Amino acid sequence: MPNDKQPRLGPKVDEELQRQIEANGGLFEPLLVEPHPDFPGKFRIIDGDRRWTNSRVLVEQGKEEFRQLPIEVTDRTLSDEDRLRAWIYIHRQRKEWDAKEKEMVAYRLVDLMGRASAANILGITVRELDKLVDIFELSEKFTSLRDPSAAITWAREMMGVSKKLFTPSIVEAVVKKVNDKRITNSKDLRKLRSILPDPVARAHFLSDAGDLDSAMLRLGPTEKKPKGGLSGDLEAAVEAMKGVPWTTLQDLKGDPDILKKIDDAEALLRSLRKALS
Repeated sequence: MPNDKQPRLGPKVDEELQRQIEANGGLFEPLLVEPHPDFPGKFRIIDGDRRWTNSRVLVEQGKEEFRQLPIEVTDRTLSDEDRLRAWIYIHRQRKEWDAKEKEMVAYRLVDLMGRASAANILGITVRELDKLVDIFELSEKFTSLRDPSAAITWAREMMGVSKKLFTPSIVEAVVKKVNDKRITNSKDLRKLRSILPDPVARAHFLSDAGDLDSAMLRLGPTEKKPKGGLSGDLEAAVEAMKGVPWTTLQDLKGDPDILKKIDDAEALLRSLRKALS
């Protein structure tokens, strides 16, 4: 029997997996199951739900040779947390941990057992967990993509923009324009990093007629602000040295005082590099 608390969401029927099962003459990897706590004589699937589902589809098509499946049975019924840990461990070991599923699984785990336990099971901080959940929740708003699995990619691109700039009205506008096919490439969302800080460009983008390209045309001139701190000091020093005329360098050739200063500068730069590496 399937596990109603399976962390993986989404459709389980997969024609490609069915073709693989047929080509292999069955399953090589056994399902991992546990004694079902409510139905004596039945077993609940811990890992292998998709393989079981697609094998059933083949049987329903009259291919009886796929009715019997290899299984491994745990010695006891696991707790919810142990079952989830086992599932995640298995997928990591097989290197089947699809990057697109991290957000989905994080969201499901939080729903099943709360943020602290979910973060502990995934081996990440609560802050990292919250980011995965935010991305998943945002991805659910993209309802008109040709490939629904690409919603995570769109959500990640949006989350790459400063969170301070992403007000609810901005999110609503972006999602609507994507669902209306007025934005068709997820990487184009990176233009929002320039559009949103500019009040004129942002207002145009939020209008019904606005889109990314027309908003970019309304960007005002940007002022080049001088860099401060260590970065600015280093840049100023480099520019100053680049500006020293060749004839001056010739006149200073062999100057012990200059060479001493260069040695001191090199030592300081090595120390800085070591500290910042």
